[in-house]
Amino acid sequence: MNTVLAAEAGGSTARNLTITLFLVFVAITLAITIWASRQTKTATDFYAGGRSFSGFQNGMAIGGDYMSAASFLGIAGIIALYGYDGFLYSIGFLVAWLVALLLVAELLRNSGRYTMADVLAFRMRQRPVRTAAAVSTITVSIFYLLAQMVGAGALVALLLGIKPGTTFLGMDADTAKVATIIMVGALMIIYVTVGGMKGTTYVQIVKAFLLMAGAIVMTLLVLAHYKFNLSTLLGDAAAASGKGENFLKPGQRYGVEVAGNATQTFYNKMDLLSLGIALVLGTAGLPHILIRFYTVPTAKTARKSVLWAIGIIGTFYLLTLALGFGAAAMVGGTAITAQDKAGNTAAPQLAEALGIKFLGGDLGGATLLAIIAAVAFATILAVVAGLTLASSSSLAHDFYANVVKNGQASERQEVNVARISALVIGAISIVLSIFAQSLNVAFLVALAFAVAASGNLPAILYSLFWRRFNTSGAVWAIYGGLLSAVLLVFFSPVVSGAPTAMFPEHDWHWFPLSNPGILSIPFGFLCGWIGTLISKEHDEEKYAELEVRALTGAGAH
Repeated sequence: MNTVLAAEAGGSTARNLTITLFLVFVAITLAITIWASRQTKTATDFYAGGRSFSGFQNGMAIGGDYMSAASFLGIAGIIALYGYDGFLYSIGFLVAWLVALLLVAELLRNSGRYTMADVLAFRMRQRPVRTAAAVSTITVSIFYLLAQMVGAGALVALLLGIKPGTTFLGMDADTAKVATIIMVGALMIIYVTVGGMKGTTYVQIVKAFLLMAGAIVMTLLVLAHYKFNLSTLLGDAAAASGKGENFLKPGQRYGVEVAGNATQTFYNKMDLLSLGIALVLGTAGLPHILIRFYTVPTAKTARKSVLWAIGIIGTFYLLTLALGFGAAAMVGGTAITAQDKAGNTAAPQLAEALGIKFLGGDLGGATLLAIIAAVAFATILAVVAGLTLASSSSLAHDFYANVVKNGQASERQEVNVARISALVIGAISIVLSIFAQSLNVAFLVALAFAVAASGNLPAILYSLFWRRFNTSGAVWAIYGGLLSAVLLVFFSPVVSGAPTAMFPEHDWHWFPLSNPGILSIPFGFLCGWIGTLISKEHDEEKYAELEVRALTGAGAH
């Protein structure tokens, strides 16, 4: 009896500690946002932070934007449950940065103002191109927001000790997750509407520092537990997984060979290839990453910021390996899936196990869990703020100011519309996230990458590098790639027809792959090419001017 009471007392102390740490962090970030709102006077301040950030600051903010809940929670979870196959995400997300650096970072910074559409519309008709770009930006952002919100729901359920069958404040586990998603959405809307790009950037810098520090501490503790012997760590992870040596080999989740079923084996291999293509090409089309290049004063600073970001992000993704295999070895797949079927809580559960081991007892476990969970929550808030800012600024700057008002909107009107847009986009994301809770968050981000690479990337690359490209081509590329990606996802096992689908009790899927990239990305490029050739529109002078601006920065705002 005494033991039970002690455990309950320890649990309530841990819960109180967790909630306190949480509230402290939210208070700090809200204070930063309110401070930034006082510095936000013009549209340039709201959209681009006044172009006042240094290379290191912007590199940290890009890292903060990119190292999302999906990276921290999702990748660690996939590695913990599927071993080697989860490693694909770590490598894919990192290699994708080289594509962004080499192909788009500097050219985009030199030739745009606030959004991706500024580059596309420079030598084309404004209205159709900006409308298409706004639609695409919002769609990609909502896909990406789903991942962050689902991660938040899983995380807070773990923090409050809510498992299936238990209650908190009269709420069961599912209701508590829904309440969390609504709370995160509300906080995110406040960050963007009050602080704009300045507030969002400073929150991202703080969060990047905290996330790196948390990941490094956890990695060092995992390695110390195994006396820095990687072989023992991997051996224990394989043994605890229940899959033995196969855990350390490819084929547990992707590219699975199905005996006697050559067709399914082929689909599984194609799914693996499709995921790889989407991961590598997706970053260069992500709107919330692309707008980060506009927050620096010069192209040289843009290059520096990407180099800083690669260093920070590269280190972080190496650490996810230790976190994933550490969670497999010290927590075990059964305990991870008992808390969250998709494995989204593996990293925080590892923090709890490390706290018990190194800090002693339940309180030690609760302390480290609370710290790491607060960092993960910070990650979610910072990334959703960046995403919401990207989509609301596109809606206000591209659609409202340049399509509805035909370039006649005042800066104040534009910023007000951006704030209203943030509210609407936040509400849509909250509703959709409630249905996506059964999916792994790293997997959800891979879908966002596929949609970005299908809709945005063809239009951006053609615009920067193809002299003949025109308005018709841009519109065809964006809508063709976007629609094909979204339709294929809708008719895939992600949405229906599988136990882990968004609607597992229904089945309308006919597309066999979980990731649409292998078809939708080439289709986006093909649509752009066909759309260009069927139109006679052609402006050599404008292309030459864009080329000079993109390469030198001359005339850029």
